[in-house]
Amino acid sequence: MADATRVPLLSMRGISKRFGGVEALVGVDLDVHRHEVVALVGDNGAGKSTLAKMVAGVVTPDTGLMEIDGVPVSIPTPAAAHGLGVATVFQDLALCDNLDVTSNIFLGRELSSARGVRDDERMEQIARQTLRDLSSRIPSVRIPLSDLSAGQRQSVAIARTLIGAPRIVVLDEPTAALSVAHTAEVLMHIEGLRDLGLGVILISHNMTDVRSVADRIEVLRHGRNNGSFDARTTGYESILGAITGAVRPDAYLRPAVARS
Repeated sequence: MADATRVPLLSMRGISKRFGGVEALVGVDLDVHRHEVVALVGDNGAGKSTLAKMVAGVVTPDTGLMEIDGVPVSIPTPAAAHGLGVATVFQDLALCDNLDVTSNIFLGRELSSARGVRDDERMEQIARQTLRDLSSRIPSVRIPLSDLSAGQRQSVAIARTLIGAPRIVVLDEPTAALSVAHTAEVLMHIEGLRDLGLGVILISHNMTDVRSVADRIEVLRHGRNNGSFDARTTGYESILGAITGAVRPDAYLRPAVARS
């Protein structure tokens, strides 16, 4: 009997997608395990966002197999992705400035009491605990989003993904345009997601951020796999060579053992 702990939380095999005459993805493979942060890197147009949107249910593959916990799945819509335990934070964050932190975390998923009345007290308790689990420095769950910094807003967006107990979190450029201090805070939140046992897909152009938080780096080039690297042991030059096409590894590394 196979060791269930080594079955990938998410497995994608032979994933291809064409938009008109453009091949966005060609035979792409990707595995993500529990307690693992996998970074997707590559130049613009490499296929990173297309692959992430497939996991999020925004785009469907033309060919290929997707499995969650070893079970073949179809993810035709974002609602289907949510039902399978996938949460996504895209660059626009989809938050509301006029609402407070709690309302943003529970936006569209508000809790009600047994009498059918909105249960603000329970939502605030859960919001506080969720932010505490992420070691967030947001001073109050009642503060309006408009009063928060860019880094704190990203914290709220990440906290929102935890409502509904996801297994996989997809983060699209979570540190883009953030200050050094706010970037460090967001990277700490990503480590918190890994520590909670989730599988994390991180899309980023910032190799410093990627190498500081990822366990494994997957390079896409022109919609194809072009290298799989252990983030802790691989030099920047090797990764950059795979991104630019200057180097094509003869054999991909097996997935790094996830940090416990």
